[in-house]
Order: sequence, then structure tokens, then C-alpha cells
Amino acid sequence: MAEVTGNTATDSAEKRLNELGYKQELRREMTLFKTLAISFSTMTLFTGITPLYGSSLQYAGPATLVWGWVVVCFFTWFVGIAMAEICSSFPTTGSLYFWAAHLAGPKWGPFSSWCCAWLETIGLIAGIGTQAYAGSQTLQSIILLSTGTNKGGGYFAPKWLFLCMYIGLTVIWAILNTFALEVIALIDIISIWWQVIGGLVIVILLPLVALTTQSASFVFTHFELAPESTGISSKPYAVILSFLVSQYSLYGYDAAAHLTEETKGADKNGPKAILGSLAIITLFGWAYILALTFSIQDFGYLYDQNNETAGAFVPAQILYDAFHGRYHNSAGAIILLFVIWGSFFFGGLSITTSAARVVYALSRDKGVPFSFLWRKLHPKHKVPSNAVWLCAAICILLGIPILKINVIFTAITSICTIGWVGGYAVPIFARMVMSEKDFNPGPFYLGKGSRPVCLVAFLWICYTCSVFLLPTLYPISWDTFNYAPVALGVGLGLIMLWWLLDARKWFKGPVRNIDNQNGNV
Repeated sequence: MAEVTGNTATDSAEKRLNELGYKQELRREMTLFKTLAISFSTMTLFTGITPLYGSSLQYAGPATLVWGWVVVCFFTWFVGIAMAEICSSFPTTGSLYFWAAHLAGPKWGPFSSWCCAWLETIGLIAGIGTQAYAGSQTLQSIILLSTGTNKGGGYFAPKWLFLCMYIGLTVIWAILNTFALEVIALIDIISIWWQVIGGLVIVILLPLVALTTQSASFVFTHFELAPESTGISSKPYAVILSFLVSQYSLYGYDAAAHLTEETKGADKNGPKAILGSLAIITLFGWAYILALTFSIQDFGYLYDQNNETAGAFVPAQILYDAFHGRYHNSAGAIILLFVIWGSFFFGGLSITTSAARVVYALSRDKGVPFSFLWRKLHPKHKVPSNAVWLCAAICILLGIPILKINVIFTAITSICTIGWVGGYAVPIFARMVMSEKDFNPGPFYLGKGSRPVCLVAFLWICYTCSVFLLPTLYPISWDTFNYAPVALGVGLGLIMLWWLLDARKWFKGPVRNIDNQNGNV
């Protein structure tokens, strides 16, 4: 596919936007590389794998974790390809819920749009919370190792300080997102290099520094349950749970779609950014998992609450064991943990950008209470600053239970994944069942391959959402209960009740703000 040239007045994506009924309001200044940077930063190399690596490794050992990444990547590519085709046809900021409305047709379009919009909104806002939590967890380990380790009297941040770090990250991301988009784009360009270079350093350096490395047979074939720790003795169930780290890591590539009204040649560059970011994370993610797993010094010691990292963060212990074993100090581990923390910082910043764009687009279509507030753009920077702060405020509220609930990260992660990935399912299903003659393809078009690709993608999404509702520890108690089904049930139940009692009477999906094909307002 050729690159787009020329000025924005003749941009093919802007013309397509006008045809779909929207005027160009946001600045169309994003290039393919900038859009790819933001999309990749939303997925990020470390933020999905790092926080769930320890639990997924514990369920069934290294083999299922390593090969699970390959299996999940295979099916995720079907989702990415299906979304790239739709993005090429509908280059709008509303992205998923706009796609759902138009692909489902006039009868089911409003309801499809409503479901998709709210799933996506829930997923993205919870996504900010996952980055803030995991970033705080990494910072907690950095502080602990910097002050003497758990064995040497180091400082392990208590829950109140952990919550302060969580809130602090969220507020910083909101402040940065109130500046001009160029600032965010610049930071995300730094992010992609940070993660690529940092990822290469960790992947190459960690196994070289480690005094010993695990054998290939251990990494690729060793299967080991841990029923005394997880309470799970069923091999199939343990394998399913060990795949969660990969399923949690491999989404977010739709960020490119949220920026299509700000991207030059978005009907071509949007799909390129989606598939490009997915390709990078596929390769680097597996390399990162292999580097961590090969570098394990003592498998059982990773989970010991009396170890140097208090058994709280397995990747931190792997880094500590490698560098302390070689150099007898924590400096190297702290530096690499800071690289990983930077990835969480950049990821949270990008997800905040995406979440605000979705809230802005839904508010523009009057689908959010007090829409007139959230659809306002900053008069100077032309960014949806009110929507940014709304997302930040809700994210902070989600984090308050950190003070009392030990499994809050499990719940936020599940809500994020089900909402975010579940939002993908609605337009993909609509694309699969619609008449081909009603689809107006963009430059990226699958032709006869579209339906089979969409079918595999839809079934995989249904499976992914289902497994994130499962209990992850047994026996089930207040401390181990997965609260995601309850939280999602209440939230989605209220949203559906709102639809039945009121919203179906007035919500018609995306609202045109151009009266004719010529672009007159």
C-alpha cells in the first residue's frame, strides 16, 4: 500500500470522514510512525507480561507459559487483521462503536453501537488502572531494592503509599494529556525507542548476566502444577489460567483507530499501525518471556515471601538474582526495573489518550450523561481535556479498594480485558454477518477471506472474555474471589437497563455533524 502524500485538504481519510457525516475538527498531524508509536505504546512490551508473569508461571510451569504466547498470538492475529480491514473503511475517532453502528445496519446499529461504546469505555478506563497499579508495583520493588532489600531492612511501601503512587501516576497522565497532541506524540516516539532499546537490552543482557541459565528442556517442556499455592490440581484448568498473561498482553492495537481523525492517510496508515504494532509485540513479547524464563536461578525461591523482593514481584526477583549473583549488588536490577517502570508510564499515558478519545467521540454523539461537558475541546490545544479528567477521576475511584482488597489487580485486569477485547467482538460480528454488497471497503480489504477471519476472531474473543471471569485461586474466599463478574454484571446491567428504559428512545448511534456530502455544517 502506498503512502499518502499531499496536504490535509486532499487527504483521502478526511474525504472519507466527510462521507461518513463528520467534519474535520481535530488536527490531522499524525504520521504513520507517530500513530504506530502510540499504538505500540498502548500495547507496550512489558506492561502486559510483567505483572502476570509470576502467577502464570506458577500455574503450570514454564512450558505452558512459553508456548501459550505462541498460541495466543496466532489467534490474536485474526482479530488484528479483521480490525485492520474495518479501520480502513471507517477512519473515525469513534472507531469501534462507530464501526458497530454502521456495520450492524439501521435496525441493530444503535443497540450495537451502545454496547460496543460502553464496553470499550469500561475497558479503556480500567486499562489506565492496570497501568497505574502495575507501575506502582514496579516502583514498590525499586524502592525496596534501593533501600536494602526485604532481607536487609529495605522499605516495602504499605498500602496507603501504594495508593498514593497509583493516584499520582493517574494525575500525571491526565496533566500531560491536557497539552497539545504533539507533546503526547513526542513522548510516545520516545516510548517506542525506550521499549525497543530497553527490550533488546533486557532480552540480551539478562541471560548473559545470570550465573546459570535454565536448560532448553526446562523452558520448553517442563510442566509443573502448584496446587499447594494455587489450589488448582486440574491440568487443563491450570493451562487455561497460564495463558492469561498472553491474553492480557495482546490487545490495545486499536489505539491507532482512535487517532484516525488526527492521522494523515488514516485509511491506509491506520491498518498499517494496527498490524505493525501487533507484529512488534508478537516478536518482542516472546523474546522477553524467554529471557526471563531462561534466567531463573531457583524456581521455588521466586515465590518465597522471605526472599529479597518479599515474594511480591517475580520478575524483580529474577532480575535481582541475576545481577546480585554476578555483581553482588542490586544496581543492575534497579536500572532494568526502571526501564520496565518507564514502559508502564508510557503505556498509561497512551491508554489515557485513547480513553479520552472514546469518551469524547461518544459524548459527541450524546451517549454519555452531561455530554456537553465531555465533548468540549481545549480552546488552544484542541484536545478533549474534560474527557481526559473524567477518565482519570473514574480510574482513581477504581483504585481506592487497594486499601482493603488484596486481589484488586485481578479484578481490574479482568474488567479491562473483557471490556476492551469484548468491544472488539461487536463490530467484528457485525462485519461477519452483514451482506458483502453493503460493505464499502477501504484500501485494506480481505475480500472472500473476510468472513472466515472474522469468525475465528469472534470465537477467540468470546473464549478470552470467558476465561477472565474464572476464579484464579482456590479455595474461593473473600481474599481470592474474582470480583470481575460482579463488577461487570452490575455495571453492564445498569447500562442495559438504561438502554431499555430510556436510551433506546433517543440514542441512534453516531450523530452526523455534516449536513451533506460536500462538508457543509
